[in-house]
Amino acid sequence: MRIYDHRYDRERLRFQIAMRFIRLEARTHTIRLWTGLTDDRIRKLYRSYLLDCDQPPLPRHRGRSPRQVRTFLRTARLRQETGLLASLCRVLGALPGRTGTAGLAGPAAPARAAGFALTLPSLARGELLCQAYEVYRALVGKPLLTFEHAVFLLSTLARAEELVCSRCRDCRAVVVVDRWSLRPARCEVCGAAAEAANAGPPPTSLLPLVQA
Repeated sequence: MRIYDHRYDRERLRFQIAMRFIRLEARTHTIRLWTGLTDDRIRKLYRSYLLDCDQPPLPRHRGRSPRQVRTFLRTARLRQETGLLASLCRVLGALPGRTGTAGLAGPAAPARAAGFALTLPSLARGELLCQAYEVYRALVGKPLLTFEHAVFLLSTLARAEELVCSRCRDCRAVVVVDRWSLRPARCEVCGAAAEAANAGPPPTSLLPLVQA
């Protein structure tokens, strides 16, 4: 009976996570990767539980998921939102704490990062990622980053090959930076204040800063 109960609980969790991914407008292949459900079961789940409800149907995005890391650093607003989302992933446990440059020392570091990235998709971590994105969306209001961007960001930070989490040298807020950048890490507020130290009062942040 215990084995049956465990399998039932896991299957129920699988469908619950799939439903949250659908509500956050994740693509079918993303749901399949993180839940293990087949494409047919995902389509049936969407039709049975969402199309029959009174709310407007959610859009089903097709095509490839985001794959350009430069998206996260393209503008000041995107850099702020990316730092906020990464902070929430750290605080809620979707992203382990030691995935920045400090946690990648030693000859075995690339293998450790790659191994972690391969095991990243899971039901437990998927649930934490949903929580992080839902909080991020509530704080921002009109986010520039989609849930698919959040999935890609988590994978990118886990691999730590191009982007890493760091801390602002002035306020210690979590920021996402190019791993190979030689410039000191600063959040947008402190960076602008440093550049315009003698040009008036420093700007205020548009987004809350989360200490992880």
